[in-house]
Amino acid sequence: MQLETYISDLLYRYECVTVPEFGAFLTQRVSASINDSTHAFYPPKKTISFNEQIQKNDGLLAHYIADVEKIPFEVASKKIHKRVKTLKALLAQGETLTFKNIGDIVLNSEGKIVFEPSYNLNYLTDAFGLSQFVSPAITREFYSDTVETIEKETTIAFTPEKRKSIPYLKYAAVAVIALSLGGFAASHYYVNQIETHNQLAQEEAFHQLDNKIQEATFVIDNPLPAVTFNVKKQTGNYHIVAGAFRIEENCDKKIEQLKAEGYNPRKIGVNKYGLHEVVYASYETGEEALVAIRKIRQTSNKDAWLLVKELD
Repeated sequence: MQLETYISDLLYRYECVTVPEFGAFLTQRVSASINDSTHAFYPPKKTISFNEQIQKNDGLLAHYIADVEKIPFEVASKKIHKRVKTLKALLAQGETLTFKNIGDIVLNSEGKIVFEPSYNLNYLTDAFGLSQFVSPAITREFYSDTVETIEKETTIAFTPEKRKSIPYLKYAAVAVIALSLGGFAASHYYVNQIETHNQLAQEEAFHQLDNKIQEATFVIDNPLPAVTFNVKKQTGNYHIVAGAFRIEENCDKKIEQLKAEGYNPRKIGVNKYGLHEVVYASYETGEEALVAIRKIRQTSNKDAWLLVKELD
């Protein structure tokens, strides 16, 4: 079984992919960067690290393998366990474990796991299609000294132009001014008349409206009490999955069952395999989700697993 292929698929969507009894591969988003010395531009990406302390089975990897290979969850878990035994044996013999497009794992002289990530793939889906590129340095030329020299050596003279005055234009201008003053006086009188008429009509309309309001005034002796509903909307990217169903009716039955058990379940949509996913609840932080999933596994469903969805 090519375990690294399934891990690589899950790293695109999740921040933590745990290999039971072996360790967990973690991703962290890194912003775009620029190398000042080489003028290289790097797109945003996900960096990969490995933590051998996280070994508890969260069901994510087994569920994914079971969906892809169309096998039961228990069979997928056994295949992972068998592969992990082989990996540990190779490490004990001093071999280097190469996870394609993820990184290399080897034991150091103290028997501790050392992980060297691979940079062949960018697991950040938001940066799909973006690649590293190098831009040549921008050179700027300054011409201030040359301009100052030209201004000092060149003298620009302006010669005023003499114009002949035409007497008949003066008379035409006087006539235009006289006509304008007459038209302005007439238009000002007409505007004042319109404003006076509009003001009288507005006062009459307000008077009629006030009378109508007084006639329609009524009092409620026994008003209904205000009703307040406290509705808490579930938010967050950390979802505790109760099950995924091909038929949506089964999905609705699962929700009714969980409600009867005291949970507040909901549907979060259809995954890429066409399955309707039902969750116990959603949480804002991974710490809250981990506390809740431990309680659910101990009391209700040992196969519940954690789904992390990034923001769109």
